[in-house]
Amino acid sequence: MSKFLGIEFGSTRIKAVVIDRKGKPLASGGYDWENRFENGVWTYHTQDVWRGLQKSVSALAEDYYSKYGTPLPKISGLGISAMMHGYLVLDKNNVQLAKFRTWRSTITEEAASLLTKAFKFNIPQRWSIAHLYRAIQGKEAHVRDIGF
Repeated sequence: MSKFLGIEFGSTRIKAVVIDRKGKPLASGGYDWENRFENGVWTYHTQDVWRGLQKSVSALAEDYYSKYGTPLPKISGLGISAMMHGYLVLDKNNVQLAKFRTWRSTITEEAASLLTKAFKFNIPQRWSIAHLYRAIQGKEAHVRDIGF
């Protein structure tokens, strides 16, 4: 029977769940984490992402074993979701260019206001476009290398 793994990088917790073909949850695991305020922005460290992923999947495997008495089987598919707001920029080789700026980083008030006026559409401070526009306005060095 096919099993599918879902990972969600939430703002306060990383969650892992394995489901069957019909979408029934079979086991789950999680890892609580908290962003940090550093140099004026709220961020997560890359090593925290990897640690949290490992811990949540390990907890999932333990939960699966405790329920079914067998190790977690081969996974047929994977889905990943993450926070919908923030600023994560990579170069063309997928190298992170700047610290991830979470939805809590409210440093984009001017950029969001200018974009809201230009588009005649509300652009909240937490949206990626507001962070990008602020980085462009501030002539941040990484902007020239953005690939994604």
